[in-house]
Amino acid sequence: MKFETKYTVAFILIVASLQTAFAQREENIGTEVVNVVKPYTPSISDAFKVKETPNMEDDENMQKEPIRYNIFSFPVASTFAPAKGRAAGVDPSEREILYKNYLTLAIGNYANANAELFVVEEVGDNGYVGGSFRHLSSQGGINDLALEDKFMTNALDLTYGNKNETLSFTTDAGYQHQIYNWYGIDVSHFGLNHAFYDGIDSQQTYHNAYVGSKLAFHDSFFKEATIKYNRFWDAYDSQENRFYFKPQFDFSIADTKIKLDFIADYVGGSFERSYLGTLDAKYGYANFGVHPSFNLVRDDWSINLGAAAFYSTDIENSDSRFMIYPQVNASLNVVGDLMIFYTGVEGTLQQNSYRDFTNENPFMSPFLMVAPTDRQFDLFAGLKGKLANSVAYNVRGSYLVEKDRALFRHNPYPNTLNPIYAGYEYGNSFGIVYDSMNTLSFFGELKADFSKTVAFGVNATFATYSTDDQAEAWNLPELKIGSTLDVNITKKWYAGANVFFVGERKDYLDLALIAGNSRVITLDSYFDANAHVGYQHNDRLSGFLKFNNIANQSYERWVHYPVQAFQVMLGANYKFDF
Repeated sequence: MKFETKYTVAFILIVASLQTAFAQREENIGTEVVNVVKPYTPSISDAFKVKETPNMEDDENMQKEPIRYNIFSFPVASTFAPAKGRAAGVDPSEREILYKNYLTLAIGNYANANAELFVVEEVGDNGYVGGSFRHLSSQGGINDLALEDKFMTNALDLTYGNKNETLSFTTDAGYQHQIYNWYGIDVSHFGLNHAFYDGIDSQQTYHNAYVGSKLAFHDSFFKEATIKYNRFWDAYDSQENRFYFKPQFDFSIADTKIKLDFIADYVGGSFERSYLGTLDAKYGYANFGVHPSFNLVRDDWSINLGAAAFYSTDIENSDSRFMIYPQVNASLNVVGDLMIFYTGVEGTLQQNSYRDFTNENPFMSPFLMVAPTDRQFDLFAGLKGKLANSVAYNVRGSYLVEKDRALFRHNPYPNTLNPIYAGYEYGNSFGIVYDSMNTLSFFGELKADFSKTVAFGVNATFATYSTDDQAEAWNLPELKIGSTLDVNITKKWYAGANVFFVGERKDYLDLALIAGNSRVITLDSYFDANAHVGYQHNDRLSGFLKFNNIANQSYERWVHYPVQAFQVMLGANYKFDF
């Protein structure tokens, strides 16, 4: 600091000298005496550190005053007028015109013909009447057959219905007429000339008439009731009557939905002549059942608990039984509707009938053993859901235990050839045998709607059977596969196809004419493909072309019963209103 002071004093003296020199150059200002009282002694104060947060001694003076904002609103005249909103321009889709009635006509090779007519008309404010007629026939023509193979089906149905706010009911009546031929005779086995076969009347005619009604209440614990009477008979004086009544009740107790179903089911009939004999036969069964159940919903679980109890009476043999079956199933939403797990166990008493058997196999002999099937339980579990918004799946495994399961089996050949035999007694018809059977099966299905114009589906079933008395589960395949495809090509054109595969089946040939030659026979598996294409001319008229058995396979659905080969049908459909 002394160094800096010395230079400061020197700088002051130099400046003062310069000022004196310049001043002397201008004028003479005289002399003046300066007295130095005290010499300059500089000093340096002590340094101190500034606090980071200084103490404020005037906090009370620095308090913030509260600020209040007041908005003084007043109307302002404005000439602004907003424009009215307008919907964006959208091209509306053309509304489809729906017609109440339609007529379909089609013809094809083998002289195949198909016709359908459906009409309905409103009656009063809430009622309607309707009717339908269906015809399907063929003049036959399968190669290498000794007997006639033509068939025909005609069906007429009438209905009246009425619906109002409290209840609705329908009344139905109808009649069906069917003609078939037992053409499945084994010519290689008999080895006779055609003159013998020409004398065989192989035609069978079925008749079925019914009347029934259904009543439903909309706001009542008495949910609905169904009643129906069915009369069935054939050309060999076989006859069957069936009557059933099914009322249903539905109510809730403490947020628990309870259902109560009753059933009364009677079937009875007679056959005039046994197979290869003259004995007649009668049968009659009355089944009375009750099925209570209630539903529980807890979080993602839905459980339906119930049971079914039946009292069954064999009227002809004066025998009665009481049976109880489980009726329990549950489902769990594992991942919303993408994956749903379901499981359950169900059983019931299945009433069989002559008409049901002929609907599945029209080549039955008019002498059968008719009895109900005791389906003791069906234990199943599976997964269903969606792989995507348009793709749904379902996989399921089940184990079924049955007693008195009805199986179709080929009837035996006669011991001798006798012209007095009926047209079904030459080893060309089928009968019914019963056995206890367990079935383990697996089922898978996939359905996809790729767009509004393309729909696809495929399913498969694999099953294994175990029987007690019969050597095989006659005429039941182990593998079945099916697939469908429907496409709307344009607004006018559409097409579709379906294919299916049925695996091998087994049947029994009782060759009485050749001792020791009776044997189990295996029917080959078969594949069938069908397709159709159509053109929509306008809202009313459309045409179509159908192709069946495109692979042209003469496969056998039943033993010695080959089907028609490649078939084509051309037809049209017309919609109309009165």
